Amino acid sequence: MQKYDYLIVGAGLFGSVFAHEAKKKGRSCLVIDKRPHLGGNVYCENVDGINVHKYGAHIFHTNDKAIWDYVNQFAEFNNYINSPVSISKGKLYNLPFNMNTFYQLWGVKTPAEAREIISKQIEEYGVKNPKNLEEQALSLIGRDIYETLIKEYTEKQWGRKASELPAFIIKRLPVRYTFDNNYFNDKYQGIPVGGYNKIIDGLLNGIETRTNVDFFKDKQTLESLAKKVVFTGKIDEYFNYEFGKLEYRSLRFENEQLNTDNFQGNAVINYNDSDVPYTRIIEHKHFEFGKQKHTVVTKEYPEQWTSKKEAYYPINNEENQNKFKQYKEKSKTRNKVIFGGRLAEYKYYDMHQIIGSALQKVKTEFS
Repeated sequence: MQKYDYLIVGAGLFGSVFAHEAKKKGRSCLVIDKRPHLGGNVYCENVDGINVHKYGAHIFHTNDKAIWDYVNQFAEFNNYINSPVSISKGKLYNLPFNMNTFYQLWGVKTPAEAREIISKQIEEYGVKNPKNLEEQALSLIGRDIYETLIKEYTEKQWGRKASELPAFIIKRLPVRYTFDNNYFNDKYQGIPVGGYNKIIDGLLNGIETRTNVDFFKDKQTLESLAKKVVFTGKIDEYFNYEFGKLEYRSLRFENEQLNTDNFQGNAVINYNDSDVPYTRIIEHKHFEFGKQKHTVVTKEYPEQWTSKKEAYYPINNEENQNKFKQYKEKSKTRNKVIFGGRLAEYKYYDMHQIIGSALQKVKTEFS
């Protein structure tokens, strides 16, 4: 029954890159996905000429020229720079934390003044060995920035008190003593003109794909179609939750089309306050400098994850990491299955990292 060299479960970036590279090596692939579309979380839905990032804002950024050149094979990128704004207690603040933010907080105009305030607050509120996220943040940035721009937002995002979250979630915080609102430090940044579907379509060109296919409903039959499987879904689900379920945070998106050409003046605005149930509003047209007379906005609500919801952010605490280690060890016994991607590796990846990871797996597979 083996008709293909590879059955690729999941049509996101990892699976699509692997399929593209395998095809170049002369291998046959079948790519399946349980969703009604290809592209995974980078999928864009065209709403009256506006490319809506259906599963949250995706901004491509990397310092790796090889990765940048790779994605530019499939789409032209614009020069979009992510410069989010944050609302806290009715006031606007620039992100990441920079001289504009410090002026908005304290009225300071020089790096020396800002450094002095932050240093004093770290000395006063920081601790030598932070045991949780709150202590870690206070030790990195001081009280004012933490309470104004981190605490409530983070607690909404993760659904628990900052004092109950592990310190490693924020190993570092971006602090700039310049008037620079560019959120990322990477050399190469932008959004593909026409949306991310162009990249996925380019990667999967000439490859057989099937959507609305639930791998686990007919696992044995589907696996028998190919010599090897590339699995990009949840690793615990693959092994039937043998060592327990891994935990995630989920998101819910509420879209609205508005009869105005400009709703908020920026692609991304964060809402810090705990009495606002969503964490941010995305206005998608600004990703591509749209001139449409209408707009589409998305409110992003963090939610407790259940098996019926999409898994977005792995909760990498000690308990979950111990479970994942057991799954990872078991995965090594499956020599005909390649596990890769955010869910299979239980790791949060940016897009360039997913592509890099897939290319590395390809290199290993075909070496």
